[in-house]
Amino acid sequence: MEILDNHKEQFGTNFQDNKKNLDDVSIIRSKSLKNQIAGYITKFLKHELLDKKKQEERIAKQSKIDEDSQENLDMDEPKTETETSTETTSTEEKPQEITEQSSEN
Repeated sequence: MEILDNHKEQFGTNFQDNKKNLDDVSIIRSKSLKNQIAGYITKFLKHELLDKKKQEERIAKQSKIDEDSQENLDMDEPKTETETSTETTSTEEKPQEITEQSSEN
C-alpha cells in the first residue's frame, strides 16, 4: 500500500508493466514476492477502475431518470392547462345557446 500511495501514477492494469515499474520503485529480490506485489497492485487498480466505472454509470443512469421524469412533468403541465381552457370554452358556449333558445320561446 505504501508503494501505491507514493507511486500510484507509475502503475496501471497491466501485470508485466507493473513488474517492471516495481523494479524501478523498489528492490525486491524474491521473484515470487515481486509477482505477488505486482499482482496485488494490478488487481487493486483494476478493481478501483471498475468501481469508478460503475459509479459513473449509476450517476449517468440517475441523471437520465431525473431528466425523463422532468420531461414527463413538463409534458403533464401543458396538458392540464389545455384541458382546462377547453372545458372553459365548452361551458361558455352552452349558456349562450340556452339563452338564445329561451329568447326564441
